Amino acid sequence: MLGRKLVERLARDGALAGEGISHAVLADVIEARSTAARSFDVQVTVADLAERGVARELLDGLPDVIFHLAAVVSGEAEVDFDKGYRANLDGTRLLLDAIRAVGSGYRPRLIFTSSIAVFGPPYPEAIADDHGTTPLTSYGTQKAIAELLLSDYTRRGFLDGVAIRLPTICVRPGEPNLAASSFFSSIIREPLNGREAVLPVPDSIRHWFASPRAAVGFLCRAAEIDGNALQGRRCLTMPGVSATVADEIEALSRAAGEDAVRLIRREPDERTMQIVRTWPGRFSTKRAHALGFRAEASFDEIVGVYVEDELGGRIEAWT
Repeated sequence: MLGRKLVERLARDGALAGEGISHAVLADVIEARSTAARSFDVQVTVADLAERGVARELLDGLPDVIFHLAAVVSGEAEVDFDKGYRANLDGTRLLLDAIRAVGSGYRPRLIFTSSIAVFGPPYPEAIADDHGTTPLTSYGTQKAIAELLLSDYTRRGFLDGVAIRLPTICVRPGEPNLAASSFFSSIIREPLNGREAVLPVPDSIRHWFASPRAAVGFLCRAAEIDGNALQGRRCLTMPGVSATVADEIEALSRAAGEDAVRLIRREPDERTMQIVRTWPGRFSTKRAHALGFRAEASFDEIVGVYVEDELGGRIEAWT
């Protein structure tokens, strides 16, 4: 989803980091699709980074910028241990090594989508930029290891890496996925489309959010910032909105009324709760703000982005 929206943004802009885009390669384990009109050549390929040799083939054009979004999401990584490590760690390591093997001074900017799941309790009231990474899930552990690898490969001069720790991206369009956080989007998206949504956690759960539009902005900003400004600290926690489930529901009510809220069905799920309760709910993101990263200021804005980008700016009447 983020890859598709990123391509749409790049197609509109026609440039990245102040330079015109001449060519892009879209690689995924399924065929990447985008309907955006483009002023540059696009190659679509089905590829699995966790297979040896694949990453090297994808680098044949020596791209200047690489967006590494490929991952198995949180809930799936927790259920299938081997699959999570294969996709989230092995695939990343093979990509980094393929870049290193090119040699001859090749040093692309690599933007890696990490996650706030790299953090674990106990938490302060707001997690600052210097808080240690102590994940309590396999997904968070895989992302934290990848951050260390990216930082070391950058230190050694093999690439120019930036890791952006994404908030939970909400409201995600489409169908629910296997992320443990999927319900955060479902309880907004489904009612706005006249469908029932299941809420597996209490209303008091607090989390950190940003819209898909903001996430694409993070990616583009990460491609253009001066690496020297990072001062050797290549992993950045992205800005977001701290909100409880109750805050989400109140924003839904303001956008679509109580009929929409009544479509939320509470159905507690202990497995989801075990994962979600280890996640942080509030951050102080001074470094990211100073470097020009921006997100929404309220959950109402996040709902508004979904309505504008996915529903054409209006909520249809339904009964």
